[in-house]
Order: sequence, then structure tokens, then C-alpha cells
Amino acid sequence: QLQLVESGGGLVQPGGSLRLSCVASGFTLPNYVIGWFRQAPGKEREWVSCITRGGSFTKYAGSVEGRFTTSRDNANNTVYLQMNSLKPEDTAVYYCTLDQKVTAYSTCHRGLMDYWGKGTLVTVSS
Repeated sequence: QLQLVESGGGLVQPGGSLRLSCVASGFTLPNYVIGWFRQAPGKEREWVSCITRGGSFTKYAGSVEGRFTTSRDNANNTVYLQMNSLKPEDTAVYYCTLDQKVTAYSTCHRGLMDYWGKGTLVTVSS
């Protein structure tokens, strides 16, 4: 059964850090580009980051560039989003996504990913 399960969300103070994890069960992870997205309450979904199949290349939205880092452990079918210097505007549900298309990395930021997790809530507040 194909399943993406995110974890690691929670309440953190501004300036703090969190690391989100996403376990991809049933997938051959090296075959997939990974994207992270988020959706804040009352707002549209926003792209956060993408990482290539081998993990050599990443790209980030301007709002998180320099603060967030995405990585992957293909051997353990797990992907990560390290979030530092968190701000209240980072408050959102964060989603892990996968896609196998040849064009997946170039189009990842458009949200055209085939598989989505159910998300994990991150709240940044004092």
C-alpha cells in the first residue's frame, strides 16, 4: 500500500527549529522527486521545496530560502524538511509529495505531484 506519513510538527517559538519527516511506504523512493508544500489557515497552498531523485539538487521558495533545508534518505524511504529561524508566517500544515514523471523536478513547484501525505501542523507562536 502506497502511503506518505509526515511527522515532526508541533508548536515552536519564533526563531526556533523543527525537523519534519516523511516516511514513504510502498514506494521505491529513488524513483521519485520529492516536494514539500504548505497551507496556512485561510490561505492557498504554497510550494516550499523540491529535491531531485538522487538528492543532488534542491530548490526553495523565496520565503524559506536560507532557512529551510530538504534532504532524503533513500535507503530508509524517508525525506526531511529542516526548518530553522521559524517565523509566525511559517504556521501551516506541511505536506510531503512525490512524483515519478520525467519532468517532475522542473514542474514540482507547480504542485503537479501525484502522491500527497495528509500533512503535519506546524505552529510558530510565542
